[in-house]
Amino acid sequence: MKEDIEFPKVERVGVCAIPEESDGKTYWKVQVINMLDKPITNVLVAAKGYGKKESKEVATSELRHYFEEIPSKSLKSVEVIPDDLVGLSNQYWVSFYIDSEIFDKKFIFLPETLIEKNLTHIPIIDQLGILII
Repeated sequence: MKEDIEFPKVERVGVCAIPEESDGKTYWKVQVINMLDKPITNVLVAAKGYGKKESKEVATSELRHYFEEIPSKSLKSVEVIPDDLVGLSNQYWVSFYIDSEIFDKKFIFLPETLIEKNLTHIPIIDQLGILII
């Protein structure tokens, strides 16, 4: 059972959202970021959105993404959050291995997180975005 597995603390691996514009609309490119000096492997990301939109409960489909490896000091694109889903909580549950040890952490962009005033410098790519570690 999962509760019997002891997961070590996740450090220097996170999820970031980079704002981009197309046709006058802003969307957010979500990526897993590996700031470690070694690769992470067998990376599984479960992504979903949920919350209220115009007083109605909304939930997106849960999508799963698999990456064999994310090299040291690099990023891997997961998905794009379109403008109309920005007001939801967007959750990314990331599991991965470092050598033979398994790591697991949930990252959530809350409804008011993906806004311009929260932009910060994202290491490795030298861009502005929102980073959750």
